[in-house]
Amino acid sequence: MAKSLKITQTKSVISEKQNQRNTLRSLGLKKIGQSVVREDTQANRGYVRAVAHLVEVEEIDA
Repeated sequence: MAKSLKITQTKSVISEKQNQRNTLRSLGLKKIGQSVVREDTQANRGYVRAVAHLVEVEEIDA
């Protein structure tokens, strides 16, 4: 089965740099508590690493 990542925004982007705000937007996150499911790729892992202090990540089987 293919692995997926469930990414949940846990903190606000108010005091963060613009590139981190853009990264969250590109992941599809707009509000605290919102979750998205993305394919587990190197690119998505890089996005998550850039905003790791703002999100929680779970690996799920999809």
